[in-house]
Amino acid sequence: MSRADHAPFVPGRWGAGHRARAAGAAPSGRSTSARAVTRTLSDDPLGGTVRRTVLPSGLRVLTEAIPAMRSVSFGIWVAVGSRDETGPQSGAAHFLEHLLFKGTHKRSALDISAEIEAVGGETNAFTTKEYTCYYARVLDEDLPLAIDVMCDLVADSLLEPADVETERGVILEEIAMHDDEPGDEVHDLFARAVYGDHPLGRLISGTEETVTPMTRRQIQGFYRKRYVAPQIVIAAAGNLDHATVVKLVRQALAGTPLDTAPAAPAAHRPNTPAVRTKPATTLVEPKETEQAHVILGCPGIDRLDERRFALGVLNNVLGGGMSSRLFQEIREQRGLAYSVYSYASQYADAGLFAVYAGCAPGKLDEVLELTRAELRRVATDGLTEAEVARGKGMSKGSFVLGLEDTGSRMSRLAKGELLYGDLVPVDELLSRVDAVTVDEVNTLAAELLSRPMSLAVVGPFDQGDFTGA
Repeated sequence: MSRADHAPFVPGRWGAGHRARAAGAAPSGRSTSARAVTRTLSDDPLGGTVRRTVLPSGLRVLTEAIPAMRSVSFGIWVAVGSRDETGPQSGAAHFLEHLLFKGTHKRSALDISAEIEAVGGETNAFTTKEYTCYYARVLDEDLPLAIDVMCDLVADSLLEPADVETERGVILEEIAMHDDEPGDEVHDLFARAVYGDHPLGRLISGTEETVTPMTRRQIQGFYRKRYVAPQIVIAAAGNLDHATVVKLVRQALAGTPLDTAPAAPAAHRPNTPAVRTKPATTLVEPKETEQAHVILGCPGIDRLDERRFALGVLNNVLGGGMSSRLFQEIREQRGLAYSVYSYASQYADAGLFAVYAGCAPGKLDEVLELTRAELRRVATDGLTEAEVARGKGMSKGSFVLGLEDTGSRMSRLAKGELLYGDLVPVDELLSRVDAVTVDEVNTLAAELLSRPMSLAVVGPFDQGDFTGA
């Protein structure tokens, strides 16, 4: 169980809706007066058949049938993350993620782990700023077990007081461990530099000051208010049958708090109004580390922005791989840093674009000077046609190669539905990348890389070391 990592940018807004054919599905549980609605979204030549069922409760089930696989990845995605917390609730979503594995009316914590491990499967979960995911990966023949266990723990957790206290200690240790990882800490410091006190600027885990006094009643209230059927997407990919998955999900949720009266699925999170960001600033976390960790960056674009494909290309060329400009200049040519890369983070109504580097403290000034110079150069002169072609190839290759396992395909289904409300076929996505022009990339670079930059530093420095930075 973990907070989400800082993932590299992958372009992907799921475009306009596609033709689908509908079919009814037998209802169960308390929602007996309405019917489930099933559509076939695609028969992707690079994958399998994708189907989507909306249950009467508003909960959605998406599957991708891939007969060549012998495994299935099954995930329950909830449109709730750390940005949905108030200040005193900071860390509640992550706290709840831990607690849901501690036991239900049907199973103890040991039962939950033992039943899945007995068939060689694996379970885990993670919390991000905008959603939480619980997932299992099992052999295809063990999918009914995985569905029953995962639905049980998400829908019907007990949140026993003793378990709250046990997991409080675990989470406080996780926070302390995170504080001992300056390479992770600097990303949180940078988010605070850009977003300030906005929920996007807070730690996903919360802090010792918010987690320590958090009560079971507060967590229980967050659970029952936020974990509702219209906010939940269930996704599965692998050797499966869609109708069977839907039937098993309905059976597993029958009689639970997620078996509710008919409702419409929740709309995806809106992108207006845009999140207000702070003026460019410098934040320093003094720490006696052997390596300085630094992020230089600015507000980026949200995930619905039509320029996201151009941004993916720009990111790849600037700092997205070993052939990138920053890697070649700072590591290969000068040997100033072991790790240097750029990345983009995108949310419904906000985004970040940044460069990370880890280097010896004595080399930090030079690394920052070279980074700023490269950003200015790209903003002024743009990228070449050959560089844009390479960046497009990297975007397409990384996306397709990332779909080579059931877990990534399951995630693609859920994110398409949860974050965008639709699913684009792989070929259409690749065409969107192919359509990016040199002018589009360079226009974006000129605008984005000319923005005032914030700086976050973790290492043996103090704030005064970066006056005027």
